[in-house]
Amino acid sequence: MRRLSSAGGGLMGDSNIRQTGQLRSAAPIAEIDILWMTAGLGCDGETIAMTGATQPSIEDLVLGHLPWIPKVKFYNPFLAYENGDDFVRPFREAAEGTFDRPFILVVEGSIPNEKNKAEGYWASFGTDAQTKQPITTCEWIDRLAPKAWAILAAGTCATYGGIHAMEGNPTGCMGLPDYLGWEWKSKAQIPIVCVPGCPAQPDNMLETLLYLLYYAVGRAPMIPLDDALRPTWLFGSTLHEGCDRGGYYEQGQFAEEYGSPLCIVKLGCWGPVVQCNVGKRGWMSGIGGCPNVGGICIGCTMPGFPDKFMPFMNQPPGSLLSSQAVQTYGRAIQALRRFTQASLNKEPSWRSGAGRSTRT
Repeated sequence: MRRLSSAGGGLMGDSNIRQTGQLRSAAPIAEIDILWMTAGLGCDGETIAMTGATQPSIEDLVLGHLPWIPKVKFYNPFLAYENGDDFVRPFREAAEGTFDRPFILVVEGSIPNEKNKAEGYWASFGTDAQTKQPITTCEWIDRLAPKAWAILAAGTCATYGGIHAMEGNPTGCMGLPDYLGWEWKSKAQIPIVCVPGCPAQPDNMLETLLYLLYYAVGRAPMIPLDDALRPTWLFGSTLHEGCDRGGYYEQGQFAEEYGSPLCIVKLGCWGPVVQCNVGKRGWMSGIGGCPNVGGICIGCTMPGFPDKFMPFMNQPPGSLLSSQAVQTYGRAIQALRRFTQASLNKEPSWRSGAGRSTRT
């Protein structure tokens, strides 16, 4: 497995802190491991998205490009050199309590209900050395969670269940807070940290990890989380509040078909109520993001996703009244602005012909 070491960087949080705002009083952690499990029900989207992060990048964390944070060893099945038992070994050691370093457990994918059937299993990772039977994902979480310095749920599947947790699904799957409990706290008294998204925005994931690493050395207060356990500085505003198309909404200008630069609420966009920063942050290096490239917001960062946002292409019920109201005054505002704009696009009268009058 890839064992790249690091020292790391600088990030400030938000004053709206859900827990205590005190810095850690314990001795700074000099070395920490990140154990990243992709054994939940998922598509490995967070792992793939993470490779596109730039603020910071995964290389920044593990190659020592950032000051102050602990030395990091990073274990992820997609980025590992080893496989099989060689890859599983540090997870076994952490579960057995023989690990000599604190670790952050990152869980990707929904957590299935292994108790809702008579036989078989839904998801597993590695095999038991004694029985040679698969070790279920739930067993790993049960063994690792009590020993983890912190736990981060990456992506909407791991945070709230996501697509796999739709009503009627046979697995009975759920997000990590539902599995461990919403009031659960780690050995370091850190709540479950949720970074939702389908997949999660890459810089959101790495910036949250960076925040935890700063906390580990006493350079940041307890991570501020909202009621859905999301970092407040990332998910404190709606997508609409940072959307490039927001001005068109204000003027009552709505797209009737895809490809238009106008507001896409009538095409099914849930941006006005969804807490997400992709409109401002983009997807990679500030570029992309659903509404920025013409895609509607389907609410993938919200605990109610997907059931409460379906059918995806229909105009959100709540926007019917608001869009009609905004069209009433939006047209008047737009007309007044055009009138003012027309006057501003002309030079003042005292400049007109000034050059010709002084010419000999």
